[in-house]
Amino acid sequence: MSDAFDLIVVGAGPGGYVAAIRAAQLGMKTAVIERESKLGGTCLRVGCIPSKALLESSELYEKSAKHFAERGLKVSGLELDLAQMMKHKDGVVSTLDAGIQGLLKKNRVERIFGHGQLLGGGKVEVRSNSGTTQISGKRILIATGSVPSSLPGIQPDGDRIGTSTEALAWPEVPQHLVVIGGGVIGLELGTVWRRLGAKVTVLEYLPRIMPGIDEQVAAEARKIFEKQGVVFRLGTKVTGVSVAGTQCTVSIDGAEPLTCDRVLVAVGRRPCTDSLGLEAAGVATDRRGFIQVNSSYQTTASGVFAIGDVIGGAMLAHKAEEEGIACIEKMATGHGHINYAIIPAVVYTEPEIASAGANEDALQAAGIKYRAGKFAFAANGRARAGGHTDGFVKVLADEATDRVLGVHIIGTHAGELIHEAAVAMQFGASSEDIARCCHAHPTLSEAVKEAAMAVDKRAIHS
Repeated sequence: MSDAFDLIVVGAGPGGYVAAIRAAQLGMKTAVIERESKLGGTCLRVGCIPSKALLESSELYEKSAKHFAERGLKVSGLELDLAQMMKHKDGVVSTLDAGIQGLLKKNRVERIFGHGQLLGGGKVEVRSNSGTTQISGKRILIATGSVPSSLPGIQPDGDRIGTSTEALAWPEVPQHLVVIGGGVIGLELGTVWRRLGAKVTVLEYLPRIMPGIDEQVAAEARKIFEKQGVVFRLGTKVTGVSVAGTQCTVSIDGAEPLTCDRVLVAVGRRPCTDSLGLEAAGVATDRRGFIQVNSSYQTTASGVFAIGDVIGGAMLAHKAEEEGIACIEKMATGHGHINYAIIPAVVYTEPEIASAGANEDALQAAGIKYRAGKFAFAANGRARAGGHTDGFVKVLADEATDRVLGVHIIGTHAGELIHEAAVAMQFGASSEDIARCCHAHPTLSEAVKEAAMAVDKRAIHS
């Protein structure tokens, strides 16, 4: 093992391994420290990728059981093989992990197994089952991500009371799953288990689901999810969860307790900085534990940088990747940039929910005058042909300049459609620019064009 590097990256999640590869491309002698056997961080191992594998598989199962007949496709003898579904999910993770391993090797990034702890002065101690070693580097990049949060009175036990990690690997379908938290993670995993046969109840402390998502979109999503069978109890404060055998009791402030057989705690995430040696290295954090950085991702310690979930902001894998590249390019060239105002966000339920740019609440709070154009998928030929008529596209444009300020979509494949809007906003497009761009027919993308036309009250099909 080499003992001196130009860059040591602590954490091999989306931000960390991407940063390591970019550093190597720019000629830096780079090492990446990761304590998990698989690379890719939470996103690949127990987050984005496995959840999407289960979302895809569970959607196929539900469509086969409930919706194929209306298309003239009769399915008999359909059975759920949950073990095989989990095997497929695990296979996807393993294949992508091998791919990252290969990318690091290809780019001559040294992969070091173990837990990294900063010692100060450019030194990092690495502990593993095989012992302890010490390496040094001119620069250190912290990219250790985040871990699930919990609530007072709730202690996940890895079985009956689980976080997103456990909910990706339960060995049987719950009879009744209670999801604590009406955010993205709770709704995505709640969707998986509802499709597979579970009764799902979502308890949310706030008076709405998905805080941060456009309010009109969130309200529409709630209606659709309720039609699908999800029960929402909003304005609900959970005070504790107890387990007796295979039964859980969820205590609720001012209401009768709920009984179920599984509980998913999905109340957000916190920075993963445990045992990193931040204080000893002179790395400051804020009151919530997020590492403080400047515009170049430099921490309060000389030569120590940080990116991704551990510095706060949107806790998204693609945001961490972009920060990793920007951070390394600033180190190497002095230049690197991210437009934080246009980072897309996607919720992979059905229908999907996606957004880029500002929502109406943010624009109103900032006193920015805007016009809104909206188009329903029910009037889109491709959506109608495919039976995906729920939802709409909404385009928000500056009242004076017509520059697109935000786009919000709830509908099938919204996660793919949103990138037309993101690219348009990146280049300062107006709603008229999108409206006058010819879109193929019949496509779902026509709904984006029509919503842009609706900003000027000239949509054709609504």
